[in-house]
Amino acid sequence: MKTVLHTAASRGHMNIGWLDANYSFSFGRYYDPERIHFGALRVFNDDIIRGGTGFGTHPHDNMEIVTIPLSGALEHKDSTGGQGVIRKYDVQVMSAGTGVEHSEFNHSKTEDANTLQIWVLPAKMNVTPRYDQKTFLPEDRENRLQTLVAPDNSAPLKLNQDTWFSLGNFAKGQQTSYRLHQPGNGVYAFVIEGGAIVGDLQLEKRDAAGIWDTDSVDIRVTADSELLLIEVPMLKLS
Repeated sequence: MKTVLHTAASRGHMNIGWLDANYSFSFGRYYDPERIHFGALRVFNDDIIRGGTGFGTHPHDNMEIVTIPLSGALEHKDSTGGQGVIRKYDVQVMSAGTGVEHSEFNHSKTEDANTLQIWVLPAKMNVTPRYDQKTFLPEDRENRLQTLVAPDNSAPLKLNQDTWFSLGNFAKGQQTSYRLHQPGNGVYAFVIEGGAIVGDLQLEKRDAAGIWDTDSVDIRVTADSELLLIEVPMLKLS
């Protein structure tokens, strides 16, 4: 088993007033040659978007994009015709493929919105752009992992990559084991709230661990916790 630890304090940070962002991997003005990606996981941004603000219309292509609201809500509109509002317990996916333009604005004029925006490198290039979102029941992730995204029809949402996203809310003292779906994949575990020992690494709030060269990962929860696990192929970028 191989591991890498990304503590909350080691993330890149940018605060430009309307946006207060923490970057687990190099993004925008933040660049660290040791923090480019974890396999096919290329971007993991923890964003606070101030009320009445947001990201104006901008383009993407050949990227698989997942947005997970932690608090507040975002209004979304894209050139595929997809639009709506996403809130806590919703998950939004977008295959940018041959190219898409979209915007994301805080749905509230006064309250902050905290979201995770995650980019995964695609398995196939130049696919037809696609957008989807689903609402998940929080009771289905109590003391167990709830699969949100899969590359097939085994989860409500799918992406153009052999990747699985899972969320779980665990009480202190709970234990679980995550079994990887295919050889050559790794898992990136992120503590949204609380604390847990993932593999042999102690993680606290907003810490993350990348783990690979294993077929399963043991998790011991040290405080009431919300955990996000992302399984991806361990691609090497040229």
